[in-house]
This record gives sequence, C-alpha cells and structure tokens, in this order.
Amino acid sequence: PEHTALEYQDMAISYGELNSKANQLACLLLAQGIKPGNLVGLSMSKTPELIVSILAIWKAGVAYVPLDPSYPTDRLHYMLEDSQVSLILTHQASQTAASK
Repeated sequence: PEHTALEYQDMAISYGELNSKANQLACLLLAQGIKPGNLVGLSMSKTPELIVSILAIWKAGVAYVPLDPSYPTDRLHYMLEDSQVSLILTHQASQTAASK
C-alpha cells in the first residue's frame, strides 16, 4: 500500500492513499443515491482526481460517461440528455470528497 501508484507533476499518491480516496468518493456517491444501473458523468482533465473518480465509480457499482470539458457545449448537452446521467463529477466535487 505504501508504494507509489500515481505520479503527477510534483505529487505522488500511494496505492493505499488511492484506495482510501476512491473509497471515500464511492461512499459519497452512494450517499447521493447512486444505484447500480445509474450513469455518472465525468468531466475532468487528465489528473490524479480522474483516476480516483473512475475507481470510485467502479467501487460504487456504476458506470461513467466521459464528458470532455473541451467538447462544444451543444455536444455536451446532447450527451447528457441522451445518457440521462444521474450525477456529474468535476474536479471540484472530487477534491471536496477526497479532502474529507
């Protein structure tokens, strides 16, 4: 658990930390009413928070819809409407959950 799982810029996250953060976010997702069969929108750039969020979504037993923040607004609206996501995770949401 103490070995490095992720390195990003000047930050390193161990496997234990990664698992703990993913568990915390998964619990938050479940507390928000996410259930198997739901889809969670994921709008993040490629950072460690993205990996934590993907693992948390899997741990919560649901799937995600990747929403690239660089997509045109019309495309994102269509994707959201078509997929009927239950919740959208952004960098701010994942950082708030990971800091608890």
